[in-house]
Amino acid sequence: MYRVLAQLNMVKALLRQKRLFALIGVTLLLNGCNLRYGNVTNTPFPTPDIPRLHFLFPENNSTVLEGTDLGVNLLAEDAGIGVAQVQLLVDDTLVGEGKPEIAEAVPTFTVTLHWIAKGIGKHALVAYAFRPDGTPSAPATIVLEVVPRPETTP
Repeated sequence: MYRVLAQLNMVKALLRQKRLFALIGVTLLLNGCNLRYGNVTNTPFPTPDIPRLHFLFPENNSTVLEGTDLGVNLLAEDAGIGVAQVQLLVDDTLVGEGKPEIAEAVPTFTVTLHWIAKGIGKHALVAYAFRPDGTPSAPATIVLEVVPRPETTP
């Protein structure tokens, strides 16, 4: 009798396991199982093909004296159609824009845009590069702190 009960308990345990495996299988199926077999290589999704822009000068978190005519050097690149325009904004206000002189658009474009440093405190400088069709780059951002000029004594 003991042997029959042990076998019956084993059968019940197996049935529970089968239900568990069936539940796991249904869950994976409904949730979109992404298990793969064999020699499968994941293909990465390409990043969007957009222009790129970098601040060359000044460096992020630099300090500048109030009233300074600051030359902001930017490097824009676009291997596809090319860069047609670069814009510089300070605290969300457009302060300068530049275009290539040799063609409507060029693959690499370096430009210096000027801003008279005003307003004591920190300022966000944001720049964008644009293709001729208007496709923008991701914003390039730096922060500058404008400090007062030291007082001069006669």
